[in-house]
Amino acid sequence: MPGDPPVPITVWPIPAPQPGETMSNAMGVRLVHNLTHPSDLVVDLADGPQLAHAVIATHRRSHLHAPRPAGWGREAATLIVTGWPVDNTSTVEFFARCRASLVAGGCVAVLLPHGDVVAPVDVVIAAKQAGLAYLQHIVAADRPPRRGQQAQLDIHTDVLILTRSATQNGGTDG
Repeated sequence: MPGDPPVPITVWPIPAPQPGETMSNAMGVRLVHNLTHPSDLVVDLADGPQLAHAVIATHRRSHLHAPRPAGWGREAATLIVTGWPVDNTSTVEFFARCRASLVAGGCVAVLLPHGDVVAPVDVVIAAKQAGLAYLQHIVAADRPPRRGQQAQLDIHTDVLILTRSATQNGGTDG
């Protein structure tokens, strides 16, 4: 996106999710371990029990919800994890709600099935309109890249990490 600093892309060699689920167990564990500390609050808006298992195993606190909750609680979260698309709300409204529910420096992890019709740039544009900044792009693949060998990655999930920005337009805190 014009004017944005380059966003790092990271490859996580983890298994694909089961049909009908947002993420694998390994993805849930990596998200929780990499984006939270033990006392942090996590909001789980994903389909499947994987994030809930990771939250419990790592002794985090959580608002664990079934599909699209009416309320996420009053306490601000450090991490919100969601599949895509969101139901019954506009994209910008959803991200505005996420921003309002995050602590400063908190993150929203948006999990997109790789090759889905929704382009990551469309998600990022809506997030910026709601005041979130694009922090990182994670590519989840079944086969890890090996140094010196040409291999195609079996990419199954794109994870967009968005963060609560101090500016209203989603720019960086500078």
